[in-house]
Amino acid sequence: MIPVITIDGPVSSGKGTVARRVATGLGWHLLDSGALYRVLGLHAERRGVALDDEMRLVDLAEQLPVEFREGGNDTAVLLDGEDVGQIIREERVGELASQVAVLQPVRDALFARQRAFAQRPGLVADGRDMGTVVFRDAPLKIFLTASAEERARRRLGQLKEKGFDANLATLIEDIRTRDERDMQRAVAPLKPAPDAVEIDSTELSVDQVVERILDEAGARSLT
Repeated sequence: MIPVITIDGPVSSGKGTVARRVATGLGWHLLDSGALYRVLGLHAERRGVALDDEMRLVDLAEQLPVEFREGGNDTAVLLDGEDVGQIIREERVGELASQVAVLQPVRDALFARQRAFAQRPGLVADGRDMGTVVFRDAPLKIFLTASAEERARRRLGQLKEKGFDANLATLIEDIRTRDERDMQRAVAPLKPAPDAVEIDSTELSVDQVVERILDEAGARSLT
């Protein structure tokens, strides 16, 4: 079997950064599952497809013209050949992704595509349901979280670095709203897998979190 490490958790918990560092450290492939939903949400908006039109969204998901190109310290995300890596990180697109992700037929349409990312020598997959749904047999599952306030501060810093304006109080409220919706949704609710290692990164640096995960991987003879 191809070894997989899943890193699930709420929005802005640092999953993407940590997953990339872990994948680089192990020399494994990387799956940013959230990017698929963000690209789909953006694609639907551009095509004028309503976010509650399940049939049309499934059609878009099955034929989604997305490509991921790994290189250096980043992964280019191409939609119809256009690099949308920056666009899909906007709060607006995150909201689109959150709406399409609650639809089970849409998740089913993307399931096989996500599973296909598992290739040798191994895969680090980050998202909301990687350990609970997509890779239930993963030998190491991480649930990464942090307080809403800390996650909002991190998100604010990221947005400012990219030249976007944002308000801390608004970000905190948005994150709490997203958390509630993700945890309460009927389809693949956000929660730790029963066998997940839970890490609260509120007081931890990225290096400390990565080291903890690599230690866990070593303890399971994955490294």
